[in-house]
Amino acid sequence: MTNRALLVLNSRAVRQKAIDWIMRVPAGTRVEFKEPQRTLDQNSRLWAMLTDIARQKTLEGRKWTTDQWKVIFLRALGHEHEFIPALNGAGFIPYGQSSSDLGVREMSDLIEFMLAWGAEQTPPVEWSEPRAKKEDAA
Repeated sequence: MTNRALLVLNSRAVRQKAIDWIMRVPAGTRVEFKEPQRTLDQNSRLWAMLTDIARQKTLEGRKWTTDQWKVIFLRALGHEHEFIPALNGAGFIPYGQSSSDLGVREMSDLIEFMLAWGAEQTPPVEWSEPRAKKEDAA
């Protein structure tokens, strides 16, 4: 076994492998359990919403990119972010939890929060639908 491994517990065989590994690893080994990762549909919905917000809204009188809005909303939900300096000295970069690491429930909470925020704005955010995947469009 390597220093790090990831198993998705989606079958009896994989669950048995996890049990076998647990029985063989040294004391002090860390094990982390996470809920299922956010779905592709949730991810598509998130980016469509971030695009709508970036096109329609400002914060502190300024337009922000979809990536910047993502960090703003993640921080508003309590996800920790810090800003670290860029290597070339040209500003700072956000560092913290990625939306790709969110679980299904966490992503639902983020989308619901964004929907509520959008409804409270004057005028409210007009939501569009996520773009269809290439295989769906055919």
